[in-house]
Amino acid sequence: MKKVYYLKTCSTCVRILKELNLSSEFILQDIKTEEITVKQLEEMKMLAGSYEALFSKRSKLYKEMGLKNQKLEERDYKHYILEHYTFLSRPVIIVEDTIFIGNSKSVVEAAKSALQ
Repeated sequence: MKKVYYLKTCSTCVRILKELNLSSEFILQDIKTEEITVKQLEEMKMLAGSYEALFSKRSKLYKEMGLKNQKLEERDYKHYILEHYTFLSRPVIIVEDTIFIGNSKSVVEAAKSALQ
């Protein structure tokens, strides 16, 4: 499977997608207009190893809801990601059985290497 979960309103996601120059084999899913399903999130978790790895602690809601002051467990991370799309660290790029999560330079470079 070749898939990208992203936000088309996020300039960073758009820049990264342009930079990666993805082939037409990729399925792009704008998580704001097409919500992540439980099955999709579970597939991502299988590749990532945990829901926490998929969770964005930089989300505005994370701070607003005071979640940084709480001890969150795996079920909490899953719940919040399914509850609101901004809790997913973006973009999530899946190339067969490898997952790339987030927008750090090292993650983007690793995704580029995997695509070559």
